[in-house]
Amino acid sequence: MEFLDVLDENGIPTGKTASRQEVHQKGLWHRAVLVAIIDKNNKILIQQRSSTKEKYPDKWDLSVAGHVTAGYDSLNAVYTEVMEEIGMQIPADIKLSDFRYVTSFRDCRKISETFIENQFYDLFLLKLDLNINDIELQLEEVQAIDYKTPFQLKQMKNSGLLHPRDEWIDLIYKFITKIF
Repeated sequence: MEFLDVLDENGIPTGKTASRQEVHQKGLWHRAVLVAIIDKNNKILIQQRSSTKEKYPDKWDLSVAGHVTAGYDSLNAVYTEVMEEIGMQIPADIKLSDFRYVTSFRDCRKISETFIENQFYDLFLLKLDLNINDIELQLEEVQAIDYKTPFQLKQMKNSGLLHPRDEWIDLIYKFITKIF
């Protein structure tokens, strides 16, 4: 069972932990991470969520998204989530410092009567060329991956194909040319 640090409405740890299930049932604030993996052509790796996911099945999302486990910080969670979600062994020359922090934002959503998502997201960028044919997907989480330009992502957003938490598109678009 996965436990998460409970935060207050300002993102400050309360010193309490709760199971992932309890956090969502009660709508407790917690932290998650998002990672945009960007190739040499400034295309963004995106993933299609598994059709068996409880929330937003089959929707396309950022390269990696996941909760920050209790006792961990966002940077360490990023590293773990990349390996777990898209089955990627991070090359030895990639260090934690290569994950570039962009920003944090809040997201509040009532998915159902028993699933409330109150999350603080920490968004990171990683410049890395990956051959998507070499990536082993965690099929319970991800059913497909692809590279898209920021323009293509905006088109997908307008067509409803993306996870509704899509603030990252505009944030990444602003930072791609500044950072890389």
